[in-house]
Amino acid sequence: MQANQEATRPIEPLKPLRLGRAVDYLSLARLDHTTKHVFILPGIVLACALGTPEPAKLLVTVPAGIASAICIASSNYVINEWLDREYDAAHPTKSQRRSVTVALLPGLVYAEYALFAVVGLLIAYLLGTLFFATSVAFLVSGILYNVPPIRAKDKPYLDVLMECLNNPIRLLLGWAMVETTMVPPISVLAAYWMAGAFLMAAKRYCEYRDISATAGVAVLARYRRSFRYYTEESLMVSCFVYAMMSAFLMGVFLVKYRVEYILVFPFVSGLFAVYLWLATRPGSVAQRPERLFHSRRLDVMLAATIVVFLFATVVDMPFLDFIATPFLPSITPLP
Repeated sequence: MQANQEATRPIEPLKPLRLGRAVDYLSLARLDHTTKHVFILPGIVLACALGTPEPAKLLVTVPAGIASAICIASSNYVINEWLDREYDAAHPTKSQRRSVTVALLPGLVYAEYALFAVVGLLIAYLLGTLFFATSVAFLVSGILYNVPPIRAKDKPYLDVLMECLNNPIRLLLGWAMVETTMVPPISVLAAYWMAGAFLMAAKRYCEYRDISATAGVAVLARYRRSFRYYTEESLMVSCFVYAMMSAFLMGVFLVKYRVEYILVFPFVSGLFAVYLWLATRPGSVAQRPERLFHSRRLDVMLAATIVVFLFATVVDMPFLDFIATPFLPSITPLP
């Protein structure tokens, strides 16, 4: 009973230490999280493999598309950090964010949000209808995730599914940089979504285990309301569910569109395994996705996956067609 009362008690914001400077406002955009846009690259590769790319055009569309994605992601980060400042005050490390410790002017914060959003959408508009529509969806997802009354991040399971919606959005952005006349298969978009859900659920598992062990479950629930409904067991089970769904959907995609990608499957499974192993480590980097590349094991597995993925993209292997061909061996009855 006391723990529940503690979890629902209003958070007392920290007293800002000083007035904000330009660098403090810029920090809200989290430009150091640019590494997350690596999830755009598979979309580019898939579009080259399944679509009709124009190599000369890519020299313009890819850099411009990445710049647009960075701007829109930064606008989402700005609104995320600003609206979360009172909740972040309860987090062991996020309580050191500038939005918590520095006095920032709301008008300037919202102006920064609007500036990144407008610049990102203007660039997106120049890249075509599909890229622009996907960019709008990218921006709207940030609003649904962070802004009341919906604020999906406060709702169990929906918080994971909404946050990782950025995964298929990024894949679609990469695709739209190359191919503008058709959309990628739904199966690969859904598989990418479920893979992202696995990553986010593992991140929640890390946070739950580490923070509840040091500061208590009540503090954890004050930091993020969805944790009031989670347990270590439910988060771990959800990781397995998302991983299984992703594997199934990837199987549907590779059988229908490019059976050569079956060679990538063991490496993707290895990536899932390494990430889950990282999630079980105390103080895991899985809690801070922008630092994932500091893990040598994950770097090696990711590099191997990329190499095999590119190989399976450019090399046709007709001998693998039997995998997608129905075959029921007959049995000769005994005399």
